[in-house]
Amino acid sequence: MEYRLRDGVRLAFQDTGAGSPPVVLVHGWTCNHTYFAPQRDHLAKRHRVVAVDLRGHGDSDEPSGPYTIPAFADDVAWLCGELGLVRPIVIGHSMGGMTALALAARHPRLPSAIVVCDSPMALPAALAANLTAVSQQLHGPDWRAAHRAFLNNALFGPHDDPERRARVLADMTSAPDHVTLGCWDGIVGADMEGALRECQVPFLYLAASPPLADLARLKELCPQAMIGQTVGAGHFHQLEVPDQVNAMIDRFLKVSGIA
Repeated sequence: MEYRLRDGVRLAFQDTGAGSPPVVLVHGWTCNHTYFAPQRDHLAKRHRVVAVDLRGHGDSDEPSGPYTIPAFADDVAWLCGELGLVRPIVIGHSMGGMTALALAARHPRLPSAIVVCDSPMALPAALAANLTAVSQQLHGPDWRAAHRAFLNNALFGPHDDPERRARVLADMTSAPDHVTLGCWDGIVGADMEGALRECQVPFLYLAASPPLADLARLKELCPQAMIGQTVGAGHFHQLEVPDQVNAMIDRFLKVSGIA
């Protein structure tokens, strides 16, 4: 891992491969850069690939905050400048996909395209209500039990690998409390509909099953978005069915004239 220091906060990343445009991989809530390992290995055959550890995650520092989506987006944009990444393709999973979209909205000249893997945005009504209920539980005295129950019940499909499921649960329940809760508040408080309206770059949304977005509403807000959906995998589809995810990314980049 390599590091850069931003305002006293050490941000870690892995830099592999060569070729343009570069690719930036952004993991999800309380995960780390290894959660895009299949895509890193695939894309590094023809692109420079930078896989980040967001602040509070992996080998990066764990400051008191902020852990908002705009703050993550600004960190990634800053790191791109530090590393000389020109017009990168930014690929994010879950919270990392929200970060990729916020980056496209806040720094419109930076990315050449974004790919979002199963991120909550343009929320279906039932999911929005569920997240509100979970938020109340996560601010209660028995929040750790509620947190584990939410992860276990919401993020995995019936065909997901049980060993991988156990590893993901272990990772996501071992993060520092202030990171876990700070990121959650950042996720539920983010203005994703505003970011969808402002996004002007080519955009691929890859849903799992069931989707975390109202796909029709997403297209209404961001008409240039292309939408795909994986088969036989839950929220961590980039790990469960990497061949499906990689193939759709490749096709998106080709038809968009990017790579």
